[in-house]
Amino acid sequence: MSSDKSGGLSAPPVPPPKTSGAATGGAGQQLSATANQFVDKIDPFAKRGNSRRRRRLVNSSRYHTENEPDLVQLPLLKDTPYQEQTPLAIQKLQQCQKIFDFYDPVAQLKSKEIKRAALNELIDYVTATKGAIVEPIYPEVIRMVSKNIFRVLPPSDNSEFDPEEDEPTLEVSWPHLQLVYEFFLRFLESPDFQATIGKKYIDQRFVLNLLDLFDSEDPRERDFLKTILHRIYGKFLGLRAFIRKQINNMFLSFVFETDSFNGVGELLEILGSIINGFALPLKQEHKVFLVRVLLPLHKPRCLSLYHAQLAYCVVQFIEKDSSLTPQVFDALLKFWPRTCSSKEVMFLGEVEEILDIIEPEQFKKIIDPLFRQLAKCVSSPHFQVAERALYFWNNEYILSLIEESSAHIMPIMFPALYRISKEHWNQTIVALVYNVLKTFMEMNGKLFDELTANYKLERQKEKKKEKEREELWKRLGSLELNPQDTSNPPHILTDTPMTSFISPRERKDILAAPTNAGTNATSATATNSTSSTSGEKSPGSGKKTSSSSASNQPVAAAGETTKK
Repeated sequence: MSSDKSGGLSAPPVPPPKTSGAATGGAGQQLSATANQFVDKIDPFAKRGNSRRRRRLVNSSRYHTENEPDLVQLPLLKDTPYQEQTPLAIQKLQQCQKIFDFYDPVAQLKSKEIKRAALNELIDYVTATKGAIVEPIYPEVIRMVSKNIFRVLPPSDNSEFDPEEDEPTLEVSWPHLQLVYEFFLRFLESPDFQATIGKKYIDQRFVLNLLDLFDSEDPRERDFLKTILHRIYGKFLGLRAFIRKQINNMFLSFVFETDSFNGVGELLEILGSIINGFALPLKQEHKVFLVRVLLPLHKPRCLSLYHAQLAYCVVQFIEKDSSLTPQVFDALLKFWPRTCSSKEVMFLGEVEEILDIIEPEQFKKIIDPLFRQLAKCVSSPHFQVAERALYFWNNEYILSLIEESSAHIMPIMFPALYRISKEHWNQTIVALVYNVLKTFMEMNGKLFDELTANYKLERQKEKKKEKEREELWKRLGSLELNPQDTSNPPHILTDTPMTSFISPRERKDILAAPTNAGTNATSATATNSTSSTSGEKSPGSGKKTSSSSASNQPVAAAGETTKK
């Protein structure tokens, strides 16, 4: 991005971008591409060792030229007659469009201080002066704000940046950038601001550029952006649908493509207040937004950075329309973490928040999947997961819902609770389980006794099966270790024959059946041969028994051929 024109002079050409090699020297000298390749061959770890320094040098997406004229101090607005204040404010806004290089702390100090003073003065002017915001001010304000804040965000200093562990990269030009954001916010919040005029300059392109800045690593900048975008959403009705659509697109790209975006929490805070203002009944597009955009946000690994805001949005939707509860729980169980205990604790916290405001009719629809998952969580070897799940029974409202459906819930939870009370390694968890079992006993003592007896019976059956399985493996092991004795083969299976269920008489009939069938077949063959012999002796009888001698026709035909 080239520097702005000042004093009527044309902007100097944009210098070429720096190469990917390590920069050398304090004066900004750079290595050529060939030299960079040579350095990489000598020391392949040079990039890793100097990555922070190199990236800091190219951190800014703007290029600042040297030998630019310094800014000129303008008169103070408070010392200027009221009629001349607007032209002077416009001059100061144009003066503040100049961008400075803060990577060089000693460069253009006088101009930096003049711009800082002008921004402070403009903030006081917009805030305190009645009628300060007139129509000629609008384009200059938007132009000044765009020049200062809209930029291509630099890459992260750390390619393996972990927002939970690492410190974020702060914007070096924040001394001026903060004042620009503060001025623009005061401008939007001023009672003199007119949305009918502002919509000519704050359009979809401006909003789109503003949304791109939410990926900034600096949390101070994202906080200002959040407030400014919320003010724009409130004042410009025509941009509301566009803002929601673009936020949807950014979330979908984050979940299914990039898996990296710094401003998810701030955008969810804005959506929380937007959802709170939705009219009833909810539109279909809002329900689709919940199911297809909000709920998949539980999937990314960095959920902890924005989970509080996401849970608030989900709870707001359920408060607006309780019929969405089953869909929400289906999605939560779909995205339920399997190997990350910290995410599992967050999911349990969100489930409790939903159960705090759930209606009894909707609670009955989710009992089976919900408490099956809770039984798994209670059985977790990670004590924090088990503890968080058992804390549900400390919530009075949830406990009242459980009591109403105890006949359905107790059979699901009892086996896991009883097993944990005997086997879990953490004594705190065991104590909590005993409290839950005591609560169940007080709710429905008869059912509790039945479940206890059934569980013990099932355990006995399991132990018997396990013992039989072990004995079978021992027999197989002995067969494998010892050589086979042909005179005394091992008895792996039982001596009882598989046909023991057949009575002796039926067995005798079955064994005799093949013999009778064979006898009948033999007699039939003899009869056929006798008939064929008699047919040869008497031609007259052969005509009568043509069917019985049909099989001999091919042979006769062959005899006739021989005679001829």
